[in-house]
Amino acid sequence: MKISYNWLKQFLQIDWDAQKTGELLTDLGLEVEGITPFESVKGGLKGIVVGHVLTCEPHPNADRLKLTTVDIGQEAPVQIVCGAPNVAAGQKVPVATVGTTLFTKEGEAWVIKKGKIRGEVSQGMICAEDEIGLGDSHDGIMVLNEELVPGTPCAKVFDIENDEVFEIGLTPNRADAMSHFGVARDLKAGLEQQEIQKELVTPSVSNFSIDNRSLKVDVEVMESELAPRYCGVTINNLVVQDSPDWLKNRLKAIGLAPINNVVDVTNYVLHELGQPLHAFDASKIKGNKVEVKTLPSGTKFTTLDEVERELHEDDLMICDAEKPMCIAGVFGGIHSGVTEHTTSIFLESAYFDPVSIRKTAKRHGLNTDASFRFERGIDINLTKYALKRAALLIREIAGGYITSEIVDLFPKKPQERQVFLTFNKINSLIGQEIPRDTIKSILSSLEIRINNVTESGLGLTIPMYRVDVTREVDVIEEILRVYGYNNIDFKEKLNASIAKTSRFENYRIQDIVGNLLASKGFYEIMTNSLVANTMSSEEDGAVQMLNPLSSDLSVLRTSMLHSGLQTVSYNHNRQKTDLKLFEFGKTYHKVDGAYQENQHLAIFVSGDRTQSSWAVAAKKSEFFYLKGIVENVFERLGIRDLDTQPLSNPGYSEGISYTKNDTVLVSLGLVSKAALKQFDIKQEVFYADLNWDALLKLVSTQNVAFKEIPRFPEVTRDFALLLDESVSFQKVYDIAWNTERKLLKKVNLFDVYTGNKLPEGKKSYAVSFTLMDEKKTLTDKQIDKIMGKLLAQYQKELGAELR
Repeated sequence: MKISYNWLKQFLQIDWDAQKTGELLTDLGLEVEGITPFESVKGGLKGIVVGHVLTCEPHPNADRLKLTTVDIGQEAPVQIVCGAPNVAAGQKVPVATVGTTLFTKEGEAWVIKKGKIRGEVSQGMICAEDEIGLGDSHDGIMVLNEELVPGTPCAKVFDIENDEVFEIGLTPNRADAMSHFGVARDLKAGLEQQEIQKELVTPSVSNFSIDNRSLKVDVEVMESELAPRYCGVTINNLVVQDSPDWLKNRLKAIGLAPINNVVDVTNYVLHELGQPLHAFDASKIKGNKVEVKTLPSGTKFTTLDEVERELHEDDLMICDAEKPMCIAGVFGGIHSGVTEHTTSIFLESAYFDPVSIRKTAKRHGLNTDASFRFERGIDINLTKYALKRAALLIREIAGGYITSEIVDLFPKKPQERQVFLTFNKINSLIGQEIPRDTIKSILSSLEIRINNVTESGLGLTIPMYRVDVTREVDVIEEILRVYGYNNIDFKEKLNASIAKTSRFENYRIQDIVGNLLASKGFYEIMTNSLVANTMSSEEDGAVQMLNPLSSDLSVLRTSMLHSGLQTVSYNHNRQKTDLKLFEFGKTYHKVDGAYQENQHLAIFVSGDRTQSSWAVAAKKSEFFYLKGIVENVFERLGIRDLDTQPLSNPGYSEGISYTKNDTVLVSLGLVSKAALKQFDIKQEVFYADLNWDALLKLVSTQNVAFKEIPRFPEVTRDFALLLDESVSFQKVYDIAWNTERKLLKKVNLFDVYTGNKLPEGKKSYAVSFTLMDEKKTLTDKQIDKIMGKLLAQYQKELGAELR
């Protein structure tokens, strides 16, 4: 939110520099994220002075140029070449001197330099109004008042406004501060804590009067729950044209483009007081009647942006006797707005239900300054005052007459909230005792009325505009922010208790696995749990959001795959194609009417797993690489003896799953082409989905056994076995363990050979056997005996031969 310092000073006469004021606003909870200078004319006319044209002669070398001498208040006049058709001797003109920076309409800067034009020296530039930002005309140079003194800076001649604009990061609960008046109100409370008393000056509406009653528009509110208060008034015989400079400058300072004097006033009052208003062309209101109601679902309506929208049955509309004119509190219609031909208006100021406006704005994908405020809740008591303020401004700058009584439909006035504030609660939450007189002073400065005082606390009435203050703790927060967080003392001694936690806590296991994956070059990602409804449907048990942020964030994910593929696609589109990613997250399901959350670990691999260098070539990621990573995770967690089976899942082209006791622990494989196409991914992606809940249960039941490292050495012996091609290593492995269970520690296949040097139908396995006795050193006799038994068994069962 942008706040103009000059505008703020209209409410509060303060002479602090902007930096100091910004620090106080930040301390009050209105965090100032930056302060930007604003100039109504870019460059502030620096270097541009009044010049007196002494002579004006045709350029000797150009038909369309003039050679002038100009007095710019220096010792000697300067020579300037000028191409304007209206330049003449005796004129007072704006001159951009050498070294002055001018700006194009696009904001690009260029510097006036001394140079030669067609052989003649030119020491400056006589300017047209568009060249110095004072208008759009380029028909000729500006001719100034003859009484001006040469050399006078043009910044003093023209009304140039210099301002400083605060960029405030407003929290959603502070609806009361969504205006210059609201910020000034907070600033006043902060100044009072520093014993600086300033009066909060509000615009006067005491001279509001009805000029005549020639234009009456009847109003009927059919949905009083959605529009608790609705005000309106008519203004006739006005002239729609450009706004005065002061109004344009106020709007430009906060980033708004002026439109016309009527629309600009409604925008001005919105940002001044926080009350949205809307002006309808009265001549387009059929039947001279305004109806506030809902319309049947499917009704077509074209908004100001020329988009035809289909209305929902809950959308509150402002209609005339025949047709809808405006989506209440959100966006106006194209056929009822103010144009340059408008001569009479119906001016609306209302309070609409925040929930209704929020839902309507989300449904239509609209976010306007008006809906932003209505959604958060405005001051219902300010509605009529803001209407009077806007009507007076329009009458002042657009002319015309106020031609009707103010319609004010306010059938059910809300009750102000009552809160009892206890002193003990203040001290316990803040951790420091604040003097009771200081508490009362702060509450008074915030316009929180103190009804009664007891020994234990205060009975309070909360003003209507503080929609976020509903509880005792909210009042304490208000006291603390005005008192100042920086004024709360910190104890030198910090006390903390140590909680005993299990080594199988979720976060501990996540750290172990996360560190393992990071050590293998993986990066952790965090994706949004909300996805588009195209990725999950109610048939999949998806949980639909009741009030979605947008159509792209309307469903809670039922799989980690889609949100991960969004990240893969994002990186691929930025030429980051070699990816190793992992994420701990949850999926959400609705099963038999009950909601479920399941924890997962998702692992993604795509592109090359290693980069090429002078020493090694690049290696592509493959299924077995991801399989090895998953098995590393199992090994690190001490999970063994798992079963595998082929995977049948539409998200995968092919893959396997690991199970234990009929529980699927992980599904891994190659992501299907259909899923990749949905995210415009053109290279293979391998994906593993680990059932983290099941893994946590397994880990917590694993018994870790420790044993000492043996003192006696291992012995390794090899066989080169000639076998039939049909024999698998698994058979070789099983026979070895069945033959020698006591001293055999490891069986390893380290070479496979097939070729024309072997008999047809044969292959060679080079197998190593590791032997060890944990109680003594093995002798050659024992080793030879074991190796002989192994060979004999291979010959008997497999028909093996030694090569």
